Amino acid sequence: MSFKLRNIISVSFFVAVLLLMSYCGNDEHTSSSRTTDTLANTYLNHSDTARYVGMDQCKLCHQDIYNSFIETGMGKSFDVASKKKSSAKFDQHTVIYDKFSDFYYQPFWKNDSMMIMEFRLEGKDTVYKRIERVDYIIGSGQHTNSHMQSVNGYFNQMPMTYYTQQGKWDLPPGFENGFNTRFSRKIGLECMSCHNSLPNFVEGSENKYSSVPNGITCERCHGPGSIHIQQRSTGSKVDTSKYIDYSIVNPGKLPVDLQFDVCQRCHLQGNAVLKPGKSFYDFRPGMKLSDYMTTFLPRYEGADDEFIMASHADRLKQSKCFINSFKEETDKTSLRPYKNALTCVTCHNPHVSVKNTETNVFNNACNKCHGGKDQIACSEKKEVLLKKENNCVSCHMPRSGSIDIPHVTVHDHYIRKPVKKEEIAKVKKFIGLYAVNEKNPDNSTKAKAYIQQYDKFEYMVEYLDSAMKYLPEKDLSSIEKNFELLIHIYFTKQNFSKVIDLSSKIGNEKLLNTVLVKSSWDNQHAWTLYRIGESYYKNGDIKNAYSYFKKATELAPFNPEFNNKLGVSLLAQNKVKEAITIFESTLAENPKFVPAITNLGYASLVSGNVLKAEQLYNKGLALDPDYEMLLMNVAGLYIYKKHLKQAELYLKKVIKKYPENQQAKDILKQLKVQK
Repeated sequence: MSFKLRNIISVSFFVAVLLLMSYCGNDEHTSSSRTTDTLANTYLNHSDTARYVGMDQCKLCHQDIYNSFIETGMGKSFDVASKKKSSAKFDQHTVIYDKFSDFYYQPFWKNDSMMIMEFRLEGKDTVYKRIERVDYIIGSGQHTNSHMQSVNGYFNQMPMTYYTQQGKWDLPPGFENGFNTRFSRKIGLECMSCHNSLPNFVEGSENKYSSVPNGITCERCHGPGSIHIQQRSTGSKVDTSKYIDYSIVNPGKLPVDLQFDVCQRCHLQGNAVLKPGKSFYDFRPGMKLSDYMTTFLPRYEGADDEFIMASHADRLKQSKCFINSFKEETDKTSLRPYKNALTCVTCHNPHVSVKNTETNVFNNACNKCHGGKDQIACSEKKEVLLKKENNCVSCHMPRSGSIDIPHVTVHDHYIRKPVKKEEIAKVKKFIGLYAVNEKNPDNSTKAKAYIQQYDKFEYMVEYLDSAMKYLPEKDLSSIEKNFELLIHIYFTKQNFSKVIDLSSKIGNEKLLNTVLVKSSWDNQHAWTLYRIGESYYKNGDIKNAYSYFKKATELAPFNPEFNNKLGVSLLAQNKVKEAITIFESTLAENPKFVPAITNLGYASLVSGNVLKAEQLYNKGLALDPDYEMLLMNVAGLYIYKKHLKQAELYLKKVIKKYPENQQAKDILKQLKVQK
């Protein structure tokens, strides 16, 4: 999952060592690029004409495999919310409390619909309540069930997760310690495409889908199945005991590096930087992952025992067992050049649930190198072995908590002799970001990695400073080359004058009509346009701000934030009717987008429609009683109606929640003087 986990890792930074390092476990050992590239160009289902057909088609010929796979974690990864899908326990006392936001949460069933209630108490009185229906459950239930809502196709994560191993409800990962985004955490394509099969993503949005599948299916590991089905339906057969069937990918017959890429597409969670022009749709099994994305992870001194949940590939690649398994000579005639290589499928059968896999399956995998079948070759004392029931994994891949998911234990895939806690350095020092699946990423990719580390995980300005080292701006040529990344950094640092300065060097006319005119699935150009527009707006240049906001909405019409800002820039030009049209269309698309509700209320008030303004403000407060601008607007409405006590009440709410709001303090002071 690409969830925002900004508050997870405490980092000691030393600016002198803020350089990006590259790491790719076994690059020097893997098969030649010639073999890899040849295979990548051989599989017929890599063609653009190959279509995904769905698991129901696969099971017509592979019923037994389907029956076992559907019980795996992948098979149960995602589905509509139902009592059958949910692993959670429900009772009237299941309530959690977020002390930072002062919200309580309670899950319950209303007939066959799962609901989550958010409420706030003052003493024993409920002063606020919001109830939302759960549309989807994500997670197999082996570790967690998290919950999603779809509002007209816009997917957001909801503020409750059930942690199966401990049998408890709590806030979702990343919602803790003051980072509760309530019902508004966007589920983008990066998250959805690993926790589910490939959805139908609406371009020009961040989190809108026209349809989503229900769970990870066969084709995520085998590639699109249309050509395979077509060949089999016409009687074409391949003796797979002798030959490779190139109509479909069998990961077990791929070279080790490509086989790893199939697994680490999702089991290498981290900071994924896409190659230019690529999306999370483009990689298919049998292709080189590094041709489509580079995944980075932070490295620290004194933190060998720490890992994130889906870091299986990275941790395994650090193991001596993995590294040593590639030392044998390459068999040039074999399509799988390292017959004894340790890979994911050495221990795991992807078609069988780990719950149904007996301990001796894993022990036998160890004994292939460390003894013989059913023969334990371990130097540990016999009494310890008996206590551990001769289970290699329990000592050499112990269960522990991951640093990104609370209340969960998982096996660490860094295989090694048990490490005593006192042997681990106590001071955790950041070394740099490592490219796990690519040996030498270019400077632009490194810069993007540091920017994304800031955006997605931790608000540490040092990440932005490190990115700048890879983005020279000494002349117009280098500015043009690195323009969008430079704009991103300076905007994030709130250096709006610098954003405007760089834009002026390229030329507004050129940016609007020549350079930033192509739409893309990730809205990169649209975001650059938005950042430039917002910088002009902050500097009081409303005319230029409007031009950039308008262009951003043309490239990303399903981003409510862009449309909302376009409406705001129209209001600033006193074009109230045009602004109202924008806000209304934004809410027709996403009816729970509170900023647009707030601004439509204000525009209605300016137009003289006090009743509509009040109705809209009440609707907004029912969705978000703490939205700062909304509270200010409500105070303004009461001042307009000369209900000064009510205005004071809302201004005090603003000051309590946002003590740095000087405008609220000034208005409250003026009201007291008037008395």
